[in-house]
Amino acid sequence: MRIRLAALFFVTLTAVLSGHTLAADWQQIQQQARGQTVYFNAWGGSETINDYIRWAGKEVNQRYGIKLEQVKINDAADVVSRILAEKTAGRTTDGTVDLIWINGENFRAMKANSLLYGPFTQDLPNYALVDTEHKITTLYDFTTPVDNLEAPWGMAQLVFMYDSARISQPPRSMTELLAFARQHPGRMTYPAPPAFHGTTFLKQALYELAQDPKVLSKPVSEVDFDQVTKPLWDFLDQLHPLMWRQGKTFTSGSAEMQQLLNDGEIDISLSFNPNDASNAINSGELPDSIRSYVHRSGTIANTHFVAIPFNASAKAAAMVVADFLMSPQAQAHKADTQVWGDPTVLSMDKLSSADKALFDALPAGKAALSAQDLANVIPEPHVSWVEPLEQAWQQRYAH
Repeated sequence: MRIRLAALFFVTLTAVLSGHTLAADWQQIQQQARGQTVYFNAWGGSETINDYIRWAGKEVNQRYGIKLEQVKINDAADVVSRILAEKTAGRTTDGTVDLIWINGENFRAMKANSLLYGPFTQDLPNYALVDTEHKITTLYDFTTPVDNLEAPWGMAQLVFMYDSARISQPPRSMTELLAFARQHPGRMTYPAPPAFHGTTFLKQALYELAQDPKVLSKPVSEVDFDQVTKPLWDFLDQLHPLMWRQGKTFTSGSAEMQQLLNDGEIDISLSFNPNDASNAINSGELPDSIRSYVHRSGTIANTHFVAIPFNASAKAAAMVVADFLMSPQAQAHKADTQVWGDPTVLSMDKLSSADKALFDALPAGKAALSAQDLANVIPEPHVSWVEPLEQAWQQRYAH
């Protein structure tokens, strides 16, 4: 018994000292961060998101004395190429990027080329509040282990939208979507890959139609690509002549899809933000009758992250910003459908009652889906599937 008590005392003392050490280290990082400027390379195609980043910039400036500059980009792959060029040129310090909004194949490329700083998220106080137990995509980015090299920022899941004033029962599977298109020719479409939403539509269709969807978790080099994807191409060959403009023209992304839905040119749109429809209703970009839905088998979901390049000039400040973006205050503000409506990465069970109240007080969007509606999640295929799928689509349909 005496030995057990001694061991318990040692473990407890170690834990307490470790906690004090982490707290002291974090205080030192905050002191280093004060006065630094963080150049945050983030997609700039949404004024809603840009406004949120401006709000976050004001907050970190007031709280930590950090200047946050958003560098608006069109494609994170261009930033990854720039960081790789800096490494090749021997620029191992004072890089042009301090923080990057990233996930998927770009994260895999940065990890494979040792372009990432870290691991670092285990040192961020708010990382302990992330729901890594139930939101497994916070640990695996398109099946690539995160290994604490990027900080979870928000959750995403493919959802569809329809106008309840025109449609009573939306199609709840790809098979039903084809039947819908036969009954309502010209009333649906999807973005052309490699636009992100277009590629996601392909992956969703492949998951639903493949004879054995489990093979999609393997590297594409380990399976017979033509055999696995044949049901997808057979499906699209039937669907395209029934689509908007006979499938000869595709939209550029979800924004154009939403505009066509608002104009009454199509009946179904899609998004990777479950709250997009509610946001658009609030801003007057969609009518009140728009509603969201997901397919019966579930829909593809993932997590988006922020990462710090290996040669960032302001690593301490970038860590503080990444931690703030995961804070209950920043996550609740982001989840507000009147602000952005981006779902949180945090676990409600890990929050204090005061922090949980921030989420409980959020207004329910008119087109929002319940947690139960969104519970059936399909993981992203192995990241190696993206390029072959996009190339095969281009060869078949890009005329």
